[in-house]
Amino acid sequence: MYVVNHTNAHSSCLAPTVERPVRVVGRDLTSNATLAAHSHLWGQLTYALQGAIRVTVGRYTWIVPPLRAIWIPANVEHAVTTLEAVRLRPLHVLSDIAPFQDQANIAECIVLDVSNLLRELMLALAELNLASEREDLLTKLILSEIKQATQLPLRITLPRDKRLIRLCNSIIANPGNKLTLADWATQAGASERTLARLFEQDCGMGFGVWRQQVRLAHSSHLVARGLPLSQVALELGYSSQAAFSSMFKKTFGVTPSVFFNSAGTNVTNLNRKN
Repeated sequence: MYVVNHTNAHSSCLAPTVERPVRVVGRDLTSNATLAAHSHLWGQLTYALQGAIRVTVGRYTWIVPPLRAIWIPANVEHAVTTLEAVRLRPLHVLSDIAPFQDQANIAECIVLDVSNLLRELMLALAELNLASEREDLLTKLILSEIKQATQLPLRITLPRDKRLIRLCNSIIANPGNKLTLADWATQAGASERTLARLFEQDCGMGFGVWRQQVRLAHSSHLVARGLPLSQVALELGYSSQAAFSSMFKKTFGVTPSVFFNSAGTNVTNLNRKN
């Protein structure tokens, strides 16, 4: 893993203004690159045409696959790690007109499902070089689509306790790891009961539920690679495709095949256009 220098100067030339409140930025990164913790004066919809990223804010982290995006509010310090080579096309949004202003916690990052329309609108906006009536119309439609986008429960809570940090980082890096909490207790130098209590106190849930969240968060980018669901289930540590599909449906309300049905065709279209 290597750290990519990130300075405000890199993106200030495309900072949103009152005249041009939404700007599209292009940046391609190789696998295992890290953008160190930083923040912006504007809101940002971080979106990748290709590849998956991990965004971390404080004690929370999100795994964002292609065809999904994460909304990062203004002035929220965040770090970005690429899980594979990515083609980032983030939107910079003037904070005064940013979406989700009416939500109780507007400092919360949100993973969004990117609709076909929103995707095409962003591609169209990226092609414009000068402020125009067309850009104004595209901007209004983009903000409307972002506000109406489906929000996905992909947030993972990170622990504070040093005995859990190594454990959790290992599972995030390898979600198919089948070690039990008793196995981890041996490595951590603490009893299984102690680790179980720490998970409840530190992460607000049991070890099994936490690991399930990590696996489901990883599932999207594995499917986006084109892996069959049976192989995705195997890599995530599920006993069968049926077990994976059942857990996925409990979380997202639909089966993986339904959830990813439109995504598969759109990857081809995006790669063709860009």
